[in-house]
Formats: sequence, structure tokens, C-alpha cells
Amino acid sequence: MPDFDPNSPAAEDSGIFGLPDTQAAAALVYLPVPWEATTSYGAGASQGPAAILAASRQVDLFDGDVLKPYACGLHMLPESRQVRAWNRQAQAAAQKVIAAGGEAAGRPSLLAAQRRVNALGGRLNAWVRAETGRLLDAGKLVGLVGGDHSTPYGALQALAARTPSFGVLHFDAHCDLRDAYEGFRWSHASIMRNVLEDIPGVKKLVQIGIRDYCEQEYDYARAQGSRIKVFFDGDLARRRFAGESWDKISGRIAAELPRTLWISFDIDGLDPRFCPHTGTPVPGGLDFREALYVIEKVVCSGRKILGFDLNEVAPDPARRDEWDANVGARLLYKLSAWTLASQGRARIRGTGPRHYSIAGDRA
Repeated sequence: MPDFDPNSPAAEDSGIFGLPDTQAAAALVYLPVPWEATTSYGAGASQGPAAILAASRQVDLFDGDVLKPYACGLHMLPESRQVRAWNRQAQAAAQKVIAAGGEAAGRPSLLAAQRRVNALGGRLNAWVRAETGRLLDAGKLVGLVGGDHSTPYGALQALAARTPSFGVLHFDAHCDLRDAYEGFRWSHASIMRNVLEDIPGVKKLVQIGIRDYCEQEYDYARAQGSRIKVFFDGDLARRRFAGESWDKISGRIAAELPRTLWISFDIDGLDPRFCPHTGTPVPGGLDFREALYVIEKVVCSGRKILGFDLNEVAPDPARRDEWDANVGARLLYKLSAWTLASQGRARIRGTGPRHYSIAGDRA
């Protein structure tokens, strides 16, 4: 980018973060997935990718942790009109079922609506898998931008078809381990259960920030044994209250992960003050800097991030502020920076304390 000035304001028609990169020139490509078919509380996640794109042009490109991540090339693909159309159709069908509390048994019209939503969700998964696979085969790193949290399933399928074994680091308020919630096979509340059941290449799921879950999910996680490690938000808070440092806690989290991983970040894993309009906000959660420190700890322990998704960013429906998108855009940039650093495509600033091993580290 010989003529690009990273200190100048972003042009109105510029790409993500005000960058001029084309898809061909970018090391990391963002796949927007404007989908929220099974959202049963607050709406708006399908508007997340566009809102993040708009807010990203206000993000300063200088990063205090990673040297010039933008220089690797970052590009967001245009939204798919087909995905938008599927989302409208699936939402219309899903709302009938959601209004009935998911009780469709013996009600032919609602059963038909469930089947319609599940079929459209299957189409979306196939589309995401194909698009992600195309980018991976072109040598790109992929950052999926949702949409609700059901959207990364196809991306994880594509990665598993090319990488025999990896882990998932999952930031969320919810376990997302429900079985076909409200009858929807591809529910946002079932994404991690679907991943564990259908994608054997995912060897370990590490969840952090979890604070809203049902008994079924708790029992399912326990039954998975060492394949799932849950860092419940309440337990993390008690450790902090007892004087344990966040550095040590982050080390425990990193030590649970294999050497290669995907990050799945539902923004409601953060304290709701950072994402007040997300679909299902829950009191508690991580501070923005706490979440980033975990990722830093993971990368500086030598682990490699293969890709990531960021989901459930929902703009204010009254358009009074752009806070959710503002936070989402900055989180997206930091996820990108640390992913590129883990791949050796960007350098971490400074030396010394950032480069450490983790007690109890895994091979």
C-alpha cells in the first residue's frame, strides 16, 4: 500500500477499517453473514456486519500490541443478497414457532414452519462452508462476522475438512449446548452442541464467561468429559475476589487449549455495558480488556489461531447511538491483529514479558 496513509481519515467509500485492500491482496478476509433466523429475544444481529463495517472506519490503525496488523491486508466481502433473502424467509417462519413457545407437536402449520427454518439453515451452512473453503484454499485467513451465533457452523466444517485437529476457544454468556432449541436444528442456542456432535476434528472446546445455561446443557458438558472445559463466570469472579490475578486465570485458560484453535466470540460474553443491544444480554461477563488479555496469553504461549468468528453484535434499534458497533469493530480489529501475530504474519510489539510459556502447558 505505497500511497496509503494509516494516519489519515477513512474515505466514505473505503473498505473495512478504511483500508483499500482487495480480496486478492488481503491476508485476512471477513465473511459477513447477515442471519438471525432463530433469535427469540432481542433482534438486530443480522444488521451487525453492516454496522461493524460502518463503525470500523473510525478505528485508529495503530495498535499498541501488534505492529501494523493492517499492513497484512484486511478485506470484507460484500453481503450476500441470497443470504439476506434466506434470512427474511426463515425469520418469518421461525417467529410463528417462537410465538408458540416452540410447542409445535400436533400443529401441522408450526411443524411445517420448523421444517422450513431447518431447511434454510442447512442451506446457509452449506453456503458458509463453501465460501470459507474457497477462501482457505486461496491461502486466506477467515474471520466470519455474524449474524447470530449459529452462523460459524459451516466455517468450522470447512476448517475441519482441511485441518485434522484443532480446538475452539468460545467466549459467551451462554453454553450454546441445547439440543435443537424450540425445534430448530440450527439454533443459535445449539451451535456448540452441533459442532461437538458433527465435527470430530474439534478436539477441545474451552468456554469462558458462561453465566446463563440450563440443566440439560450443564449435564451435557459434564458428560463430554475432558473434551469440554467451562470457565463459568461465577467461578472466575470468585477467583478474582479471593485475590487470584487475571494473569494467572488467563494462563489456566490458555493451558486447556491445543496448539491450534479457532476463536468463536459471541459479544454477549462481555459485560452488557459493552453490548447493551445484543440479543440476549446477561449481567456479569468479561471486561473488554480481560477478554483481550486471554487472547494475548493464548498467542504469546505459542498457540496458533486458525480463524475466528464474531457474532451477536446488534445496533441500537432506535439509532440513538453506535456503541455496540463501535465495540464490535474494535474487537474485530484486535481479533485480527492477534490472529495475524499468531500466524507469524505480524510482529508483536516489544520483547520479554509478552513471550512466556504456561504452567501445565499442553503439547
